[in-house]
Amino acid sequence: MTAIGYARVSTTDQDCAIQEETLRAAGCDVIRSERKSGTTTKGRAELATVLEFLRPGDTLVVTRIDRLARSLMDLEKIVQEITAKGASLRATEQPIDTSTAAGTAFLQMLGVFAQFETAIRKERQLEGIAKAKAEGVYKGRKPSVPVDAVRALHGEGVSPTEIAKRLGIGRASVYRAIGETATMA
Repeated sequence: MTAIGYARVSTTDQDCAIQEETLRAAGCDVIRSERKSGTTTKGRAELATVLEFLRPGDTLVVTRIDRLARSLMDLEKIVQEITAKGASLRATEQPIDTSTAAGTAFLQMLGVFAQFETAIRKERQLEGIAKAKAEGVYKGRKPSVPVDAVRALHGEGVSPTEIAKRLGIGRASVYRAIGETATMA
């Protein structure tokens, strides 16, 4: 029976050292760390390695549940995978231990709160963008398609396929630019 630690931070300027120290103190024989967002499990190679490595009787240890997942759906999938392997999940800073009914219930409650926190952060971000747009500070991404050139060529009777070839853009982009003309007219 092995205690395997998993540490995660979201950005490259953050450090996993404190989490790793806590996991070592919790008796983890192996610790894997990574710098990736917790909003998805995609691209989290160390998490995938840890989950693959788990054997019956092992325990995956994290400092807090939000280090594992920020989405309730991802958290449920991870816990199902851990359980299916005959292993358990434990958090050092929260009363989570999936080998007990109370620990599992607390895990589910915290998962809901982690997802709620992510949704609130996204709302605040969208509010900030809307405010910046209203103040003329936020302009968004610069257009990657020369809309005026597309419209000029289309006005000369050039086909959308030929416009795409000449300008080195996709036909869908040509149709979008032409469609904007129709809605603006």
